[in-house]
Amino acid sequence: MGKASRDKGKRGERELAAKLREYGYDSHRGVQYKGGADSPDVTGLPSIHIECKRVEQLRLYDSLSQSKSDCGANEMPVVMHRKNNCEWVVIQPLEDWINLYREWQAGFDLKEREHNEQSNTESENP
Repeated sequence: MGKASRDKGKRGERELAAKLREYGYDSHRGVQYKGGADSPDVTGLPSIHIECKRVEQLRLYDSLSQSKSDCGANEMPVVMHRKNNCEWVVIQPLEDWINLYREWQAGFDLKEREHNEQSNTESENP
């Protein structure tokens, strides 16, 4: 890998860390904090192993495989990717996405149930 590619990768990691900080996470380039060969490219999302790719042509399965092989036993592997003039996207195995969706759905169902209970209480006690 040439110096220009490495520099673009570092810029992408800094850019992604800044984006995650906009969402309120204390994110930084992983090499700054962990430094090992299997450290995530970006830190700040506990239990998520981030492989950051800032390229025009992503080798999707190679990148996901790298994240899977580098992540710890209790970490979820993800690839965060952006090419020029596009938004950041997250790529992860379907099973992990389904687990996240189930958690989101459970929270949504709980909010809906609480709202319905509150509405029922209000209609019973005018």
